[in-house]
Amino acid sequence: DSMFREMGDRYGIDWLLLSAIASAESKFVPDAVSKAGAIGLMQVMPSVARQFDVTSEELANPETNITVSAKLLKKIDHTIGFSDEVSAYDRMAIVLAAYNGGVGRIGQARRLLQSEGGNPDSWEELSQTLRLMADADYIASKGGSVRKFGGSGQTLAYVAQVIGRYNVYCKA
Repeated sequence: DSMFREMGDRYGIDWLLLSAIASAESKFVPDAVSKAGAIGLMQVMPSVARQFDVTSEELANPETNITVSAKLLKKIDHTIGFSDEVSAYDRMAIVLAAYNGGVGRIGQARRLLQSEGGNPDSWEELSQTLRLMADADYIASKGGSVRKFGGSGQTLAYVAQVIGRYNVYCKA
């Protein structure tokens, strides 16, 4: 907990959210490595770590792993370009979706939603768009302007899992 608190304070991320991510990503196993190659408590991909001048070997260090994750969450939040009216819940859910599914994929979904008259800062609306992006017929109807997102179900489940765990931690 002390490491999550320290990194949370340092980077302006709720430490309980960092803990909820670690629970979902690795079940708090510091040396976890996924089949895809994600490393550590926060399951950071080496390619992502390189954006922060961190090597794969350094990711094995729990403090470094949490630090990279906290920096990434901040970067995602700033990159997305939320409106001033976005709720804290919607912001958290969308940032988590981008953490799991990729900023590019979530950005595409937000642009698509906005082009169809929806609110790109609404997690409820965005989650519906992500579901549609897994549907081959829907993708075909867009004439090649939208890429299929086969991992949308996993991303939606991830967001629900992390927010559920976060809410449990907040109540404890």
